[in-house]
Parts: sequence; C-alpha cells; structure tokens
Amino acid sequence: MFKQFFTNLSQNFVEILKDDNYYDITIEVGNGSNVKIFRAHKIIMCYRSPFLRRTLSSNKK
Repeated sequence: MFKQFFTNLSQNFVEILKDDNYYDITIEVGNGSNVKIFRAHKIIMCYRSPFLRRTLSSNKK
C-alpha cells in the first residue's frame, strides 16, 4: 500500500515539474535576442536552493 502511494506521489511530482499551467516564477537568462525563459514553481525552487529561499522570502516583505 505505501509502496504504491510513494510511486504515485513520485509520478505526481514529475507531472508537476512538466506542467506549465501552474508555474509562479519566470526566470530569463541571457540578453538581447539570445534569451532563454524558464518557468518554475516557487515552492520547489525554495526547497531546492537555500539561496533562492532567502532571496524570494526577503522580496515578499
């Protein structure tokens, strides 16, 4: 039972990372006509990067 739960949960996380509908951060890298845009989920970025957690939490004050 728990094995199936965690298998499904892992699959849900993969789907979240691929989903462009609910992103809440846009990161633009480059300049001029050479810009790459990345869409991300703030909660995942904050938990994966202590730097982004500090930066994003201080920006909302």
